[in-house]
Amino acid sequence: MGELRPSGPAHAPPSPRFRRWLRQDARFDLSSSLVVFLVAIPLSVGIAAASDAPVMAGLIAAVVGGIVAGSLGGSPLQVSGPAAGLTVVVAGLVGQFGWAVTCAITALAGLLQVALGACRVGRAALAISPTVVHAMLAGIGVTIVLGQLHVLLGGAPGSTAWENLSTLPATVAALNPVAAAVGLVVIAMLVLWPRLPAPVRGTPAPLVAIVLVTLVSALAAFDVALVALPDNPLSAIQLPRLPDGQWLAFGVGVATMTIIASVESLLSAVSVDKLRPGHRSDLDRELLGQGGANMISGLLGGLPVTGVIVRSSTNVRAGARTRASAVLHGMWVLLFTVLLVGLVEQVPLAALAGLLIVMGVRLVRPADLRAARGHGELHVYVVTIVGVVALNLLEGVLIGLAVSLLGVLRQVVRARVRLEHDPDAPMWTVVVEGTLSFLSVPRLSRVLTRIPAGAAVRVELVVDYLDHTAYEHLATWRRQHEDTGGEVTVEEIGRGAHRHGGLPRWFSPWSHWQDTATNGAALVIPRQRENGHVDHVLRPLVTGAREYHRSGAPAMRPHLRKLAGAQSPHAVFLTCADSRIVPNVITASGPGDLFTMRNVGNLVPDAGADESVHAGVLYGVQVLSAPTLVVCGHSRCGGMGALLAGRPGDDPVSRWLRWGEPSLGAWRDGHPLAATAAADGWSEVDQLAMVNVAVQLDRLAGLPEVVDSDVRLVGLFFDIPSGALLMLDGDRFSPLADQALTAG
Repeated sequence: MGELRPSGPAHAPPSPRFRRWLRQDARFDLSSSLVVFLVAIPLSVGIAAASDAPVMAGLIAAVVGGIVAGSLGGSPLQVSGPAAGLTVVVAGLVGQFGWAVTCAITALAGLLQVALGACRVGRAALAISPTVVHAMLAGIGVTIVLGQLHVLLGGAPGSTAWENLSTLPATVAALNPVAAAVGLVVIAMLVLWPRLPAPVRGTPAPLVAIVLVTLVSALAAFDVALVALPDNPLSAIQLPRLPDGQWLAFGVGVATMTIIASVESLLSAVSVDKLRPGHRSDLDRELLGQGGANMISGLLGGLPVTGVIVRSSTNVRAGARTRASAVLHGMWVLLFTVLLVGLVEQVPLAALAGLLIVMGVRLVRPADLRAARGHGELHVYVVTIVGVVALNLLEGVLIGLAVSLLGVLRQVVRARVRLEHDPDAPMWTVVVEGTLSFLSVPRLSRVLTRIPAGAAVRVELVVDYLDHTAYEHLATWRRQHEDTGGEVTVEEIGRGAHRHGGLPRWFSPWSHWQDTATNGAALVIPRQRENGHVDHVLRPLVTGAREYHRSGAPAMRPHLRKLAGAQSPHAVFLTCADSRIVPNVITASGPGDLFTMRNVGNLVPDAGADESVHAGVLYGVQVLSAPTLVVCGHSRCGGMGALLAGRPGDDPVSRWLRWGEPSLGAWRDGHPLAATAAADGWSEVDQLAMVNVAVQLDRLAGLPEVVDSDVRLVGLFFDIPSGALLMLDGDRFSPLADQALTAG
């Protein structure tokens, strides 16, 4: 008989990824998982109690959220489990359907989340107004506080926020002082804990507060209500059950849980990304992971699972490196549930109430209120909170979304029209901002009728859209007003002007955004004025200056304040005076970046004969310490064309162009640049312009202030038809590349 040989190794070696994790990340993930576990235990128990669910349901959700969502989700550092944001929903469903049907709703919500993730709609959930989401959480916080105040005072919470509020005086009258003291001690510890020394703060405050109060309560035998568990805690694991009726309400419950759990998880994932710069979650995968966790949690009798920012931020701050931390935290909760869950029966309900009250208060964040006010959405925030508290979560959110959408619609269709008039000036100004459509015509008409006949009027259209109806009304009014002897100038200086030519304002010449057509008819018609008003010659300049003061100056002002005391340009930039060359545009630079000098042909005259360029170079290189000296030529240069044609005469232009004769001689003598430019198909004028750049660089290199410095000389060439900027590289101008900027 032959020798038996194993078909494979008895023990497969660990994978390289696992070995790498053990070597690099295990110690960080292990310690952070223990910290999150200590935070999760009291929170899970307290949320279960607030949801009118079995206490074990909170622990089951923590286990499933950690292991399943942690393994499958798209946000590796996010920790999932039962969340305070769903307590109101779950409590309402338990009261309406019972616990078994609520578990079925959780499982079906998870299935729907999986479907949404498979359809890749994760990012779409972020389209929900943050103000509505923040107000929803704040409304949940108010509802939690109103309910748990009764528990803290020794009573029982009602089924609605209004009932809790109306019966609060009776609960206060029947106060259990011991229970109130227990809850207040927990609240005080949670509030004061962040102010303690750092070594003390390393231990989670909820764990310390609950454990300490539980020990004191047990030793002193306080007469307070305790957490109740079944004789067999694992009996909480049960199969979900479908309802006998109320299918519409059942479907609404599934949809509500799906939406809230998904939005809360995705917002939490985005918040985790902000805690770890460079980290980006896969939101579609996160929906799949959350859906899988909810399906399993519902089937096992657990609470709904969501990503929880409290535990997730704790995980990140504790130093977690990978998703193993979330998974390990779920395993620790599982061990606690199996071996030590009996300890939970010693926890006073008032202590959990104190914990939940602090959680509820923290859901009402002043920063969210300030943000809503700053964005003009305070009314949306208030309406949503009132709706959630007074009605229910779903109706409150829907009302908030409706108010938010109405506000957006109002901003989209409504133009802001104001009339400005200085009594000491003859000009009336009508400023129209926003969207000027037929819906805004009545408002525009009311303002225009306030202008007296025969007055000079300037209409400034700072609009992003102008429809035909509004245009016709404005044009008709203009004709009627001019028939009374008045003058009307319409200046379209808003975003809507960008649609002609497709260029941003700062790249676009005046002709692209002034005197442009709307619906085929020009709105801006140059008109000569006789009474000292701006005429057609100055109008482009004046209109451009107004646009700068309106939109450019406010944006540039903070940067200009920094430059007010001194300048430190990166380059001395010598280029042609040609109006088609805009140095800051072709180099995407701003104020303070370029020390610019311009003349016809970008020439460098002899220092003894003309000091203009020499003085600028001296100042830029020695005084301002600019590290780069640039000469930029361009195609179709008029100066080079005149030089090539041998412009006769003794006029100033001809006398100036003599400084370009060395360039002309070098081109005629076969300068290497001329040969390569000719081979590349450039015209003779462009060949001369390229040679001229090289010759002027040589002249600059001989200046004493350049010789004695470390300034780098760079040659550029701008091709006007293509808009391409080329750099001198040896004997050729080549397309500007990133590596060229850092070479040499």
